[in-house]
Amino acid sequence: MNDNTISVDALIIGAGPAGLATAIRLAQHAPGKLSICVLEKGSEVGAHILSGAVLETAALTELIPDWHSLGAPVTTAVEKDSFLYLTEKRAWPLPTPPALHNKGNHIISLGHLCRWLGDYAQQLGVDIYPATSAVALLFDETGGVCGVKTGDFGVDKHGQQTNRFQAGMQLHAKYTILAEGCRGSLSKTAIARYKLDAMSRPQTFGIGLKEIWEIPAQQHQLGHVIHTVGWPLDHKTYGGSFIYHAANQQLVIGLVVGLDYQNPYLNPYEELQRLKTHPLLKDVLAQGRCIQYGAKALVEGGWQAIPQLHFPGGLLVGDSAGFVNIAKIKGIHNALRSGMLAAAHILSERNLAAVKDDKSFTDTVKQSAIGQELYRVRNIRPAFHYGLWCGLAYAALDTFILRGRAPWTLSHHADHLQIKSTSHYQAIRYPKPDGIVTFPKLTALSLSNVFHEENQPCHLVLIDQKIPIAVNLARYDAPEQRYCPANVYEIVTDAKQQPCLQINAANCLHCKTCDIKDPTQNITWQPPEGGGGPNYSGM
Repeated sequence: MNDNTISVDALIIGAGPAGLATAIRLAQHAPGKLSICVLEKGSEVGAHILSGAVLETAALTELIPDWHSLGAPVTTAVEKDSFLYLTEKRAWPLPTPPALHNKGNHIISLGHLCRWLGDYAQQLGVDIYPATSAVALLFDETGGVCGVKTGDFGVDKHGQQTNRFQAGMQLHAKYTILAEGCRGSLSKTAIARYKLDAMSRPQTFGIGLKEIWEIPAQQHQLGHVIHTVGWPLDHKTYGGSFIYHAANQQLVIGLVVGLDYQNPYLNPYEELQRLKTHPLLKDVLAQGRCIQYGAKALVEGGWQAIPQLHFPGGLLVGDSAGFVNIAKIKGIHNALRSGMLAAAHILSERNLAAVKDDKSFTDTVKQSAIGQELYRVRNIRPAFHYGLWCGLAYAALDTFILRGRAPWTLSHHADHLQIKSTSHYQAIRYPKPDGIVTFPKLTALSLSNVFHEENQPCHLVLIDQKIPIAVNLARYDAPEQRYCPANVYEIVTDAKQQPCLQINAANCLHCKTCDIKDPTQNITWQPPEGGGGPNYSGM
């Protein structure tokens, strides 16, 4: 052991709901007996957290039974559900699917909840280090994971350089729990190295874009939850919107677009702007003020895309494993449950011996409430591969007749393989922003409080420098310019008046969409310096 190495019992990468639930349950059941460390790349706990979010509270109650009396930021009960089919000018009410019934649930800010969970964990003795990027897994002589290596110094939310861990610091652990969220870089490494997805279908993803507005009191309907399908997306493109009347006269507006879309001209950010011009929203928003914007990818693959969850030395939990119930558009409760199950698994191992090649954790999760829930809805997302109306019809059949017990399991396909060349489509003409309800992308980006040190190495790595022009521009008109929600990728001309790809890495929201959707998988997202990226305050 040297000054550049620290050893702990349990090392958790990511201070989201899954990682914090793991830490809390470990500390609850072995008080003072374990050294538990959580690394968070955001400037503070919650800085990189973005979700809808409507919370089912049963898992939170299991974790912290007295959360209400302790002041958890879970106060806005859902009072009304609506499910609408949108055309460009109309909103047609549809029967609300059982999966979207939210009686008993709460509209929350997941960022606020994670900050509260982080404080709770620290009171139990958990060490949490924000602004600290885990950039690589460490391996022992047997090939198992034995910890992580940290990146260069970062900055905290106040712009102060962090100095808890030196560049290249090694943190060794008996257990390494990967709770990085969707498309985590270390999770991606572990899945590939140990072939954890060898027996599962390809994971499929969506991109979720979200704005928070302050609106007049007379326009606000506290506790009203609205979900929509249809316009502005075409019927071949999976997705829909969520509109939540949250606390403090806030209106949460979001659009989710499945990343298996085919049209290379589709621009998810511009689709969100179009959504806001609908009569359902436009007049309300014209009297309000947009106060936050953000975006992130989300997992949609469900049951058939769950990889093996254990590997030598560690476990996958939360969105790193893919536990979102896309029929419900919810995953927080399953993230919390997976963290508690991970903690129970660790505590059951004598002397915290490293996880060996057994199947107990994977089997435990699949046999738990998480697996049972995801199995019942496993066919709903892939049914939408055949279009909106086929998807809705199958969802009704599966819900009311088959009740999730169909003798078949529909398959998924890798998102990046679905995009087609521009020869199949015409460019989409999006309306110009009006500066009142709709905004240019860079204007919205300023509301995410994104920050990166300008002199750090680019964390968006191209495997082949020629592909952006020779392939992406030639065949698809450079779709990275459109699927990125932060204007990171631009086609510009060089000194010889030739097109080239410019990467504005300082804009990056860490959504990971480029890592997922790039047609040739030529873009690799890597963690930048700790503390960089968005600084969300209530997303």
